Amino acid sequence: QVQLGESGGGLVQAGGSLKLSCAATGRTFRTYTMGWFRQAPGKEREFVAAISWSIGRTNYADSVKDRFTISRDGARNTVYLQMISLKPEDTANYYCAARLDSGASSATRDYDYWGQGTQVTVSS
Repeated sequence: QVQLGESGGGLVQAGGSLKLSCAATGRTFRTYTMGWFRQAPGKEREFVAAISWSIGRTNYADSVKDRFTISRDGARNTVYLQMISLKPEDTANYYCAARLDSGASSATRDYDYWGQGTQVTVSS
């Protein structure tokens, strides 16, 4: 089992920045890929970014490329999502996810564990 805990969400003005954190505990040595997804009210959960834990390969949704950066800290078993130039359309509940495979998949169904989410609200 892997437990995931997100933090770092909040309210920010358009153009601002936030950094989300996701701490993984439990059997983390089995964790190969970490991802971030988001879900806005009335919308389906969508892929944001993913990182392959061992080699650091990343994958981003087109909507966040050049604005968001995913990274990981092996010593802390933590993955981060640095978000800059935030837009009102980035408003959503952001979820951390773990996948027991090395591929940085963008598919929700490929992830095995999920955190509870952290709310990001971007005001215009």
